[in-house]
Amino acid sequence: MLDALANASLDEMRKKRRKKGKKEGNSRDGWVVVDYGDVVVHLFSPDQRDFYRLEELWEDGKVLLRLQ
Repeated sequence: MLDALANASLDEMRKKRRKKGKKEGNSRDGWVVVDYGDVVVHLFSPDQRDFYRLEELWEDGKVLLRLQ
């Protein structure tokens, strides 16, 4: 599932914004990163999200966009 999300992100950015990205990580590890230079997309499996709990680290920050 993470690979599909990362590939869809890469395809859409390439088509709509003409921006190339680089995919790193492995879906088997539960964490895939897509780096566009000025924007970095982190894709986590549910288990990794529970483990890292990044939302708690940034709970006082302003949410600009939430995808689920």
